[in-house]
Amino acid sequence: MFNPILLILWLWFTQVFFLPNALHQKKGVHFLVLGTAQDAGSPQIGCEKRCCKHLIQKPDPTRKISSLGLIDYSSEKTFLIDATPDIITQNARLQEKAGFGSDRKPDGIFLTHAHVGHYAGLMYLGKESWNTQNVPVYAMPKMTQFLENNGPWSLLVKLNNIRINTIKEGQSIELNKQLHITPLLVPHRDEFSETVGYLIEGPIKSMLYIPDIDKWEKWNHSLEKWIKQVDIALLDATFFDGKELKNREMKEVPHPCVVETMELLKGMSAEQRNKIWFTHLNHTNPLFNKKSNEYKSVEEVGMHVAFMELFMEL
Repeated sequence: MFNPILLILWLWFTQVFFLPNALHQKKGVHFLVLGTAQDAGSPQIGCEKRCCKHLIQKPDPTRKISSLGLIDYSSEKTFLIDATPDIITQNARLQEKAGFGSDRKPDGIFLTHAHVGHYAGLMYLGKESWNTQNVPVYAMPKMTQFLENNGPWSLLVKLNNIRINTIKEGQSIELNKQLHITPLLVPHRDEFSETVGYLIEGPIKSMLYIPDIDKWEKWNHSLEKWIKQVDIALLDATFFDGKELKNREMKEVPHPCVVETMELLKGMSAEQRNKIWFTHLNHTNPLFNKKSNEYKSVEEVGMHVAFMELFMEL
């Protein structure tokens, strides 16, 4: 005879004892894409074009500003790459995905540079908001000086909301035995700080993450060689081509257009092209639309467009 009390007790027992154990059985390192939009988001303020108009009334919850989360299940630690204005929901999602509790703070935040979408989220760690204590922030030398010497960021340092760890070009940071991160300088509009991408190495795979760069030919590295060295590459795709900006000169906001990157890498093997994921999309970028011809053209050459919740083992 069916006994609802026994059912309730059984469900409670499995929640308390089995599910937490299952979570803790996860091992290794994973990355989670927490956003793929350019710094100013999508919709973008002041835009009345078709690309944004409908999103004002009906926002798309997947259009968060570009950020990456890292989960190390073995040490039960999480890390953010960049602190975006969407950090509140992005950190909560990262912790939920990890299973460590949605109210947990990241164990470290790695900054790429001092443009609004990549560091402005630090303000939510301050006294007016979370009022954190000594959250490790990893930043390059000029970025460190910028945070320490300019308000309101300097107040975060003074009040010990954050603890800055200065990192150096090409020097690997060992977060633990199975997770290493190395900053790589890239050419960009460095008004306040230098700009870096990151080489992220897990126990199984490695990833190249470069959400912002002026042009590949300006970099003192070969993108093709890097693609061959890593297993996954998340690359700057701010603009699909040069036709998107009608009222601004492309030279004011230089980025490698997606068509340029596809042309540069078209001679690589299908295996190498399969490693490439495009991210950091401007609000005008047609790659947001999976039904667009532009999106299909990326798929046809064996590359990919990154999306929120993309989750892979490293």
